[in-house]
Amino acid sequence: MGQLRAEPRILAFPAARPAAGGPYVARLQLTDFRSYASAVIETDSRPVVLSGPNGAGKTNLLEALSFLSPGRGLRRARIAEVDRRDGGAAHPWALAIRLGLPDGGAGGTCDIGTGRDGEDPARERRSLRIDGAPQRGQTGLAERAALLWLTPQMDGLFLDSRSARRRFLDRLVLAFDPGHGTRLNAYEQASAERLRLLRGAIGNGNTEAWLSALEQQIAEQAVAVAAARLDLVSRLARVLASAEGPFPRPALALAGEVEGWLEAMPALAAEERLRECLARNRGLDAEAGRALIGPHRTDLAARFAASGMPAGDCSTGEQKALIIAILLGQAKLMAERPGRLPILLLDEIAAHLDDSRRRALIGALLDLGVQAWLTGTDRGLFAAFEERAQYFTVAGGRVARN
Repeated sequence: MGQLRAEPRILAFPAARPAAGGPYVARLQLTDFRSYASAVIETDSRPVVLSGPNGAGKTNLLEALSFLSPGRGLRRARIAEVDRRDGGAAHPWALAIRLGLPDGGAGGTCDIGTGRDGEDPARERRSLRIDGAPQRGQTGLAERAALLWLTPQMDGLFLDSRSARRRFLDRLVLAFDPGHGTRLNAYEQASAERLRLLRGAIGNGNTEAWLSALEQQIAEQAVAVAAARLDLVSRLARVLASAEGPFPRPALALAGEVEGWLEAMPALAAEERLRECLARNRGLDAEAGRALIGPHRTDLAARFAASGMPAGDCSTGEQKALIIAILLGQAKLMAERPGRLPILLLDEIAAHLDDSRRRALIGALLDLGVQAWLTGTDRGLFAAFEERAQYFTVAGGRVARN
């Protein structure tokens, strides 16, 4: 560990606030969400500090905000698990969120409403409206705002499963490229349909033709997914390479067959190679119950750039510092695109950070101009914000501005 503490290259960003800023949460209204029967928080574009005892509901507020992004939120909860329960009865949850838009664009605000569809309790379906208009999917969320988060459960990300690191990677890509979620969904749906057919009778002429068509679609979407991941990692590497400050400088790499092909051949050749592999592996995939090759098996590797030490060999605190460096680098990268700064959700972020790193994190957030929501048991941990943040106390299912 002494070698890691002696890292000569450290991470911070130039004190240049982007002129166009990014979307921010101006108002959050919860109804029957987890521990909250109802709550309303109104904020401006400054960072938001939520302090209070453990179990007060701070993380529940961050989870509510995470539903501004496509998917299942920062806890990856099933839709019905978010319902408030009272006397054994479940009350369908709902959120109303007003986004403030950078430079007052498009009228200055965007209203988003989402929650569990209570009209059909048997189905776990999430409804979504944007500016009052019903949405068939969740792509519109990624187009309006980008969200990134860090929770205590992610502190050991590089000791966790490959799937956890893939989700983290895809969250970074989605923040930069809103179309990434659509491509991922198309890939996963086609892959699931192919496996359904493989569990049936292979050899039927109609089935063979259907499988061939699905495998072509899978290959196209797989290469698009892998290309987007490679592009993001390459762009992020450029930003991280020039970073300085009291956070370790990360070096990132992707480990996956399709990503490897794309670095050695044109995209069309990679598509054809994957299509051929899928056709050849039908029997093996049917026996395994999953495709043995594809971007669903990709892993994100990280190491300390100066020492070369893999992130998984480091302490929990150093892994957390590395993830913070990656998130700050992602925000810096997105600041290069007017109006696309992410909203950051940082749960119990002060844990494992010494005073120097806490101050550096606060300074980086202020320099970037992002709206970050930070939780902690002690407001004093965030004193370096001074009046440049807004403070709320969370206790007993209530939220009060300080």
